[in-house]
Amino acid sequence: MDTQNTLLIVDDDREIRSLLADYLETHGYTTLTAGDGAGMWACLEKQTVDLIVLDLNLPGEDGLTLCRNLRAKSAIPVVMLTARSEPLDRILGLEMGADDYLPKPFEPRELLARIRSVLRRTQANGEHGDINKPQKLKFGEWTLDLIARHLISPDNRVIALSGSEYRLLNIFLDQPNTVLNRDQLLNMTQGRDADPFDRSIDIQISRLRQKLGEDARSPQIIKTVRNGGYVLTVNVNSEL
Repeated sequence: MDTQNTLLIVDDDREIRSLLADYLETHGYTTLTAGDGAGMWACLEKQTVDLIVLDLNLPGEDGLTLCRNLRAKSAIPVVMLTARSEPLDRILGLEMGADDYLPKPFEPRELLARIRSVLRRTQANGEHGDINKPQKLKFGEWTLDLIARHLISPDNRVIALSGSEYRLLNIFLDQPNTVLNRDQLLNMTQGRDADPFDRSIDIQISRLRQKLGEDARSPQIIKTVRNGGYVLTVNVNSEL
């Protein structure tokens, strides 16, 4: 049995909502359901939710839009569902801030495993529900706003981050001066191991460096360690 976390299932298919709610409740979760974005926001206003299972294809605001808007105000974990299986859709979901992505049709057991994995990861990292969590992290001349989930540059400009960029940078700031390899970074950001041809972490780090104004040939904040991985080489200070 799982601890009594509350899950919100957002899907326009009533039968799927009902089946998932029944299945997850048999494994110890409390469930709420909504058929669209308006229903999702109404639930969030009334209830404390630990994770959202969010369908991508919804009437009105789609799942990508809802996830992006949710990320502007909350760190509630999101597992996104979609009938689409194209890699681009998965990347877009993660970029908008989803914590994991599962294409339909799927086995309920796989969804359960992913929910457990995301909850373990986010709760272990203190990403949700910690009232004493710092509001900002300062590193070098930069600041990461943990509430708004954006960067603040040395000249006070606000720089937007995708969901995956935010999670990746947060991990580096949590472990400064520690070499982290691709397997570790993928596991901590997406709950999976890398395969030999997986370069998604390299792409995300390249994008982070661009937003930090780093010289790709000689980065000073996130450095590459040959045959080792990556390391954040500046000191980090937190602000409540």
